[in-house]
Amino acid sequence: MALALTLKPNERVIINGCALVNANRRQTIYIESMADVVRGSDLLDEKAAATPATRVYFMIQTALTQVKHRETLVPLIQKDLAQLACVFGGASLSSIFKSANFISSGDFYKAMAALRPVIKHERELFERIEARKAAEAGHAETPSASHGVAAE
Repeated sequence: MALALTLKPNERVIINGCALVNANRRQTIYIESMADVVRGSDLLDEKAAATPATRVYFMIQTALTQVKHRETLVPLIQKDLAQLACVFGGASLSSIFKSANFISSGDFYKAMAALRPVIKHERELFERIEARKAAEAGHAETPSASHGVAAE
């Protein structure tokens, strides 16, 4: 059964490591054999891979788009996924295990997809940390208000 891939105008897609850009109108292409396919919107820029989960995602993406690096990357990806599993729990832990299983079976696109909820959770955690730091910094800047001294 062929994979029907409908591309938006000017959408980028990578098929077996070859980057393609669609023309100015919507197109559907059919991929009739097994191929590594990833849309440009699912790709992460290397500069954006700044957190543990996004770095693992970027390595998986690299394994998907650059076959020649897979043999080297797969053990590193599995090691880093194991480290993520030690940090995250709950639904994130399940997603990490799913990603690791997809890596083991060579399905790198599904491994990336399984890791997206972990990245979202990680982002939310960092946002909470930053909000807490900002709140604490706000308290530290107004000590007179907390001691009952009236501001002029």
